[in-house]
Amino acid sequence: MTTRSKTPEPTDASLDSRHFDDTTLDLIAAKLLDEGVRGRGLPTRRTLEPLASNAETDVAEGPWASATREAIPSFPATERTIPSEVAPYAAPSTPNIPPRESLPEAAAGATLDPAVAALWSAPRLGRAELPLNLEALDGALPRLFDDPGVSRRIASTGATSSYYFLAPTLVEPPRGAATQISRRSFDVNEIRRDFPILSERIHGKQLVWLDNAATTQKPNAVIRRIVEYYEHEYSNVHRGAHTLAARSTEAYEEARKKLRRFLGAGSPDEIVFVRGTTEGINLVAATFGRKFVGKGDEIVLSTLEHHSNIVPWQFLAQQVGASIRVVPVTDRGEVLLEDFERTLSTRTKIVALTHVSNALGTVLPVADMIQIAHRGGACVLIDGAQAVSHFPVNVQALDADFYVLSGHKMFGPSAIGVVYGKKALLDQMPPWQGGGNMIRRVKFEHSTFADPPGRFEAGTAALAPAVGLGAAADYLTRIGMDNIERYEQELVSYATERLATVPGLRLIGTASHKAGVVSFVTDSIPAEEMGKLLDQDGIAVRAGHHCAQPTMDRFGLEATVRPSLALYNTHDEIDQLERAVRRALEK
Repeated sequence: MTTRSKTPEPTDASLDSRHFDDTTLDLIAAKLLDEGVRGRGLPTRRTLEPLASNAETDVAEGPWASATREAIPSFPATERTIPSEVAPYAAPSTPNIPPRESLPEAAAGATLDPAVAALWSAPRLGRAELPLNLEALDGALPRLFDDPGVSRRIASTGATSSYYFLAPTLVEPPRGAATQISRRSFDVNEIRRDFPILSERIHGKQLVWLDNAATTQKPNAVIRRIVEYYEHEYSNVHRGAHTLAARSTEAYEEARKKLRRFLGAGSPDEIVFVRGTTEGINLVAATFGRKFVGKGDEIVLSTLEHHSNIVPWQFLAQQVGASIRVVPVTDRGEVLLEDFERTLSTRTKIVALTHVSNALGTVLPVADMIQIAHRGGACVLIDGAQAVSHFPVNVQALDADFYVLSGHKMFGPSAIGVVYGKKALLDQMPPWQGGGNMIRRVKFEHSTFADPPGRFEAGTAALAPAVGLGAAADYLTRIGMDNIERYEQELVSYATERLATVPGLRLIGTASHKAGVVSFVTDSIPAEEMGKLLDQDGIAVRAGHHCAQPTMDRFGLEATVRPSLALYNTHDEIDQLERAVRRALEK
């Protein structure tokens, strides 16, 4: 049985951190790196029997049929399970630890800091005993290494940059080595100390942040990585024959590689940086959609979509003469596969689905839905904004054609997101915006364009947010998405159980498979008023239609109260929410 989580009292930073000078930090890092470093790969999952292919529709359905059914490598669809194995990769080679006599303190006859001396006096650890992954993952180091510059200085090598003649600052870990990562154990109280804002007091009470479906708070690892980037690496990227340009380019492209690993994409070239999920969906609709969807074609959405996965497709349909069909949902807020199949037709060209409903928390069976859509020759985009912070996602296992996400909803910065697209599809898509960075050659008569992903990243990118998003991916990887999923599933079940006992409260969306969200309405207090009352108790929830008005319409509502959970929330906070709702209803 999992131990019931409690919200810790705020503590002084000095109680959970040790502060050392740069020389000492370098030596500690070198010692740990010398003991051996391990990497983590993608979860191994149980394979389902693939749906039968329809050879006739594979050939006939749509201009991109050859790309989705032939040119793109086929990946087996899998059922999302908590992984039992890990496919590993190793970290770069590391420097040897200098002998104790070479330490400045030793040479001067001074006494070493006990924490440093222990590293030299302790027996050597075996690889299986290493507590953390120190593979030059920005922001993924233990709290002892609060200075992210330590890992970056250790990682610097003389390797040749693929962008300019200058040596890179960061190093991509080599693949294929047979080592395993020992990840950080899941301790919610320790995790909460990573998020400084959780010690904030609102109306004299400690903040209870239950608005995670709107945005998530940021850990120190992300905050400090962004500061480090601005203090030591900032420059424009991909152009400039100077050291800072090389550092900045390496940091930016390393973030792309981190997101490739986090999502299980086949190549960094399949990761396009955008401002967020909304921009990502607009990009796909305006490029892939405009090229391959025509008059009389159909676009299939579900009732549970966020406005950002509805309006761009409406624009496309109006421009080309296509129509939109909608998959219904049950009274519990679930999408049934038989309803989905009935909504598809031979004219379906694009299916755009949310992975997790932002209004209800319903997890859609997207792996099965993708297989069904592909069998009919349709292309599939998955809105993963509400999924990637809650459970492991492997885009190749899903066989998604496009997968989009927002950084600020996975503990990263605002104004950054990702479009994953299969390379064979990205290669066929025209540019979306014109300008610098996305071109190969410009003449007044005509221009030629860069290969993806640069083709879709016109102008100066959101550089620091991209670097911060890479640090967020590292942070989640180190905790383990499977660990996060297990913990949050218990929280959602507990919140559902407790709120269901409140007289006059009705839960909205009671699907059997949910993630992160427990929406409700009450008989006597409008949603917006309830949100204000909870704020007086320091509890932050979202109240409104949640940019999902078709979902509200389905349940005959204008708005709901939406507490939404994340890895740092606790059972105690859910108890506080329940008590506050009861007090409000008893007045």
